[in-house]
Amino acid sequence: MTTLVHPELMHQAFIAKFPEEAAHVFESYSPQEVIDTLGGLPHKDVANILSAMSPSLAADILEKLPERLLVNAIPHMAPTLTASLLQRLNDEHRDNILASLPPQISADIAPFMEYPEDSVGMLMDVKFFTLPEDTTVVEAIQQVRTHAPNNLNEIYILDRQQTLVGVLPLRDLFLAPSQKTLEALMKRELPTIHPLENQEQVVEICNEWKVLTIPVTDLDGRLLGIISNEDIIQVEKEEATISMQTMVGVSKDERALSPPWFAIKKRLPWLQINLLTAFLAAFVVGLFEDTIARFTALAVLLPVVAGQSGNTGAQALAVVMRGLALRDIRPSQWLRVTLKESYVALANGVAVAATTCTAVYIWSGSWGLTAVIGVSMVISMLMAGFSGAIIPIILRSLKQDPAQSSSIILTTVTDVAGFFSFLGLATLFSSFLE
Repeated sequence: MTTLVHPELMHQAFIAKFPEEAAHVFESYSPQEVIDTLGGLPHKDVANILSAMSPSLAADILEKLPERLLVNAIPHMAPTLTASLLQRLNDEHRDNILASLPPQISADIAPFMEYPEDSVGMLMDVKFFTLPEDTTVVEAIQQVRTHAPNNLNEIYILDRQQTLVGVLPLRDLFLAPSQKTLEALMKRELPTIHPLENQEQVVEICNEWKVLTIPVTDLDGRLLGIISNEDIIQVEKEEATISMQTMVGVSKDERALSPPWFAIKKRLPWLQINLLTAFLAAFVVGLFEDTIARFTALAVLLPVVAGQSGNTGAQALAVVMRGLALRDIRPSQWLRVTLKESYVALANGVAVAATTCTAVYIWSGSWGLTAVIGVSMVISMLMAGFSGAIIPIILRSLKQDPAQSSSIILTTVTDVAGFFSFLGLATLFSSFLE
């Protein structure tokens, strides 16, 4: 006599042996219907189903699943996936679940929910929308209408191991034949970033790939979150302002309303360094004290030479800094970059020197003083252009932030070069200054 197998046991056997196919079936059910079915399954099977489901649906189920069942199922799930799903819940619910788990399980999950302050993980949005690659267009449209947010532009496509495999614009989905699968429609080449990367990398990827959003994945390729276009724009703004601050010795951590003591602690060391460099420039001037005493006009004209060389160096510094930030140039191209900036500085130096010489001769009537300031201005501006190009390149080669107080270093170089060339030439040709 043949014994019939109970249908419920057949269902359980199918789910246990083919969790990915079962998850595909469950995605067409309402969350409550899925929860009712999961309640009668072994905890490991519940974990396998949740792991294979679309994260947006899995998170909906996770939120409504009885806590007892959830706490017993989570130990069978990957910590990175569990963390990604839990982050979609409200803080109170998430904390209650973590507190109910065995301490070792909570300890395994916690690192994937906490990221350093300047990391991509702190910036990413964990409430992204994804669909499995084996979903048909008809099924995908239904999922979009049921679960997708209103501002959805792109759908990230995962395989059943939750690994990111592609992206599909929403427009392409609604224009595609109804029986095609997302695997046949998706774009496979897309940028990704690890959650522990520095936020600066977001700007670099955006400039290279020209994308609106950037997916964040772990080392196994599992999708953990996305960086939206609003976040990308915000990072670009912050990086621009950070460069402005660090170039002059202000910490990138300081804000307009930071406590005074914090600002003092961050700024004072660089001001002390700047003071030392100022003494260096003063020392150079002191070497020519006798010359300045004999020809007081030199003291009047010193700021003119220093100012023009400083501006020239700042222009070169800004251009090279931007090139390094946007990856337009590499440290290995230092010779080409410095030659270009030196040529520009030389040409501008000749033009500015011509104007300066005209003004100085009208003011002083001295051909000797006119020639000295003209030649020194060309020399100092040439050295300033070269220095403005090479300083950030050297810092990048030394694995340092090229923006970090490069302006202070450049100011020292341009002042010393300007003062030394002007006063040195004046001393050498003092007989023509009479």
